[in-house]
Amino acid sequence: MTKLRWSLPWLSRYPQARLRALAERTAFEKKHVIITVANHFEPGWKKEGGFLDLKTQIKRMKEYHAMARSTGEAVLDADGTKFRHTNFYPAEQYHPEILEIMAEMQAEGLGEVEVHMHHEGDGPDTPENTRRVIETFRDTIADRHKCLSRMDEGDTPMYAFVHGNLALANSCGGKYCGVDNEMEILRDTGCYVDMTLPSAPDMSQVPVLNQIYECALPMHEAVPHRKGKRVAVNGNEPLLPLIFTGPLVLYWNQRNAGLPLPRIDDGALTANQPLNASRLRRWQSANVTVAERSDWIFVKLYCHGFFDYDQSACIGEDAKRFFGEVAEDSAKSDKFKVHFASAREAFNMVTAAINGEKGEPGKFRDYKLRSIMNNNGVQRGASFAWLSLDYIFNLCIFA
Repeated sequence: MTKLRWSLPWLSRYPQARLRALAERTAFEKKHVIITVANHFEPGWKKEGGFLDLKTQIKRMKEYHAMARSTGEAVLDADGTKFRHTNFYPAEQYHPEILEIMAEMQAEGLGEVEVHMHHEGDGPDTPENTRRVIETFRDTIADRHKCLSRMDEGDTPMYAFVHGNLALANSCGGKYCGVDNEMEILRDTGCYVDMTLPSAPDMSQVPVLNQIYECALPMHEAVPHRKGKRVAVNGNEPLLPLIFTGPLVLYWNQRNAGLPLPRIDDGALTANQPLNASRLRRWQSANVTVAERSDWIFVKLYCHGFFDYDQSACIGEDAKRFFGEVAEDSAKSDKFKVHFASAREAFNMVTAAINGEKGEPGKFRDYKLRSIMNNNGVQRGASFAWLSLDYIFNLCIFA
């Protein structure tokens, strides 16, 4: 009953969202399906709570790297781009050794690094601490590891964001955050897009669904994204950070006493939601697009890459099979093309659509935001002594 109460605001708007999606679909045009996977990337996670030791994390990272390479090399999209995730790594769990491996993966085209954050401690966080942690982490991974991106050669590193425990902008009633003006802090520190949503049936799910949109309420307020302005083809610079939601779709495949029961498909790559053609159709049916650009459909999925029981579905054999089949069907089809995009690339494609660009979205992967790594090269061969000093330095900052 509590979850139902939390869900009523978005459920009441769900029919309207589905009708809009149906009305905007144009059957005769070839669709470009742009798939982005937001990975809540926590190699230190363990089921019992707490964190794994660094040695175990590095072992898991190497195993994950091998899995991602195997899947990425086997599954290519219409542009020849490897299947990969966007890896949102938690600021409060930073280890330079882990970031070195992640940077290697990014250099191989196996996943760009972006920012994740959980507010630590039993009480609410403060705006000052939130800003300090984000800025320090942003600059560390940009300067030390050559990750993140810059806008048109600007100086400030830009980043995509996923909020830990889903509590974006204090949307969980004070739990897991406590910072009302968090969206304002994200804007001021260079966040270009948030990919936390959807979060239903959690309390943090806002009434706006299946859209890419600007916050419509003042950013110094709590949950300013509970109202939004959908991005459209109009040539205007969007108000950042954009809120980039994944699909939130009800489907009916279970019964109780002969009555159909609804389930939620929120784009999660998990073992208990098998990957099949029906799910791809549902994701597309959410019709997350830039208004007036109906042929580019954005599908933002998500996963927890170090939940052992879900690894096959998100990056291992099940993912390789499913996304491989999707890529093969795309190559044969005259109805749709599939493009695998990082968060940065998807944002660039959205920006291109806003500016009226047409044709193949793959042409616009570097439209506005450019990877620091691609412009500067990746650091390699750092000595153990350097990593140790860097680690100690950042521990002191985050303490």
